[in-house]
Amino acid sequence: MAAISLSVSTVKPLGDRVFVKVSEAEEQTAGGIILPDAAKEKPQVGEITAVGPGKRSDDGSRQALDVKEGDKVLYSKYAGTDVKLGGEEYVLLSEKDILAIVN
Repeated sequence: MAAISLSVSTVKPLGDRVFVKVSEAEEQTAGGIILPDAAKEKPQVGEITAVGPGKRSDDGSRQALDVKEGDKVLYSKYAGTDVKLGGEEYVLLSEKDILAIVN
């Protein structure tokens, strides 16, 4: 079987799903304590790198997403599927799991 090389540019989300590039975890606390890898929490903020075409409504038309590529978003803690593409960490989320757009 041939190996397939996947990257964000070759993978397109379906429906109302989006690819979010996960932000780096905090290296130290506000008080200056350096955190070991085991103590770091998974970030809930990331940048959207790819969006699907939108969800189909009952009449068959597409409903546009409220987010677009380049938006920085806050998403639910346990939402989505973790995916590693090209050495980078991403989360594949449904639009309903996105809580807010961060400015």
